[in-house]
Amino acid sequence: MTERNVLSLFTGAGGLDLGFETAGFAIRLCVEVDEDARKTLKLNRPSWMLAEPADIHVVDPSSLLRQAGLRKGTLTLLAGGPPCQPFSKSGYWSNGDSRRLRDPRSNTLHAFLQVVEATLPHVLLLENVEGLGFDGKDEGLQLIKDQIKVVNRRRRTRYKPQVIYINAADYGVPQIRKRVFIVASVDGRTLEMPDPTHGERHGCEPYRSSWDAIADLDTVVWPQELKPSGKWSALLPSIPEGQNYLWHTPRNEAIGGTPLFGWRARYWSFLLKLAKNKPSWTIQAEPGPATGPFHWKSRLLSIKELCRLQTFPNDYMIEGSIRSARRQVGNAVPSAIGELLGLEIRRQLLGEKVRRRLRLIPTRRDDCPSPESVTRVSLKYLPLRSSHKDHLGPGLGPGARRAIQSQVSIER
Repeated sequence: MTERNVLSLFTGAGGLDLGFETAGFAIRLCVEVDEDARKTLKLNRPSWMLAEPADIHVVDPSSLLRQAGLRKGTLTLLAGGPPCQPFSKSGYWSNGDSRRLRDPRSNTLHAFLQVVEATLPHVLLLENVEGLGFDGKDEGLQLIKDQIKVVNRRRRTRYKPQVIYINAADYGVPQIRKRVFIVASVDGRTLEMPDPTHGERHGCEPYRSSWDAIADLDTVVWPQELKPSGKWSALLPSIPEGQNYLWHTPRNEAIGGTPLFGWRARYWSFLLKLAKNKPSWTIQAEPGPATGPFHWKSRLLSIKELCRLQTFPNDYMIEGSIRSARRQVGNAVPSAIGELLGLEIRRQLLGEKVRRRLRLIPTRRDDCPSPESVTRVSLKYLPLRSSHKDHLGPGLGPGARRAIQSQVSIER
């Protein structure tokens, strides 16, 4: 049987590629510049070769095939997730219109497309945040489509980019995580995503929950490093499972909240907590002291728990500091989604017969306990009680207002 091989760009901790591996692909070469992520890959998958030089903006795209031991046209799958910050919806909400393609970090899209032309893979897959093409702001998607048209003209290929939106929870991942995938086959074949397997739709299994994923890691005593810190840490015990700071806004005062903040005046993940019986909220890559999701016992999640919620293999270890490890895990694609996409690529684009059930999603448990009890708001926060104003709307947050005021000052 011909080997199903993968060239991985922006590999990070390997979340997407671990899924491809489980789906029957061989990871031939990884391009990753972050040193801690490289150590993670070396520790867990020493057989995966790491490209040199490590920086995709420095390495010659044509040399990647030589390092992988492949020739042009023999690569099965080129996959990667370029850094997503230029297309983040959260940044747009708080700061107004972002630089997007004018952001230097969006150069990674160009780098990805250069490797497409240098390798001519049978299938290409690019992952990014949902905001890559939201609300008509689709410059990134349009760039990809335009450049692939150029490749098709030059190389007589038939890549036809498809845009696929996935919420990981719909396929058994114990986490609400929405991402966009762009898939194209060299012969013009298209991929149709299977119907969701989990959720509230008729015929679906229940969503896999946080309890399903990390219940066996729950302890009465936890390390000091998991104790939350900062100005708002003592407020966490007063917030019910599955809620965030919005619990303590005027709109929820009648059902037990205390009006300490304005409605939507803070970012969504501010003081956000898991609910045992539901999927986790989206894992963050760069959390601040008050950024969730927090454990239902009002503590930080351990790296092991974060890996479980991202459906990494159970024995996978993350190298580096706690901050680095959180960044690596938070930036990853859930491995079970890589497994799902890998199987569907094999089935639909490579014409193979493959299994349908995913191996990386957690087993459903039937012992989920009741929600944790909440405490009263600490006395030190009560002076904040007020009829706080609501957020003004998308692109009108404090960052956006500061930017407008700064621009007015410059023009004067």
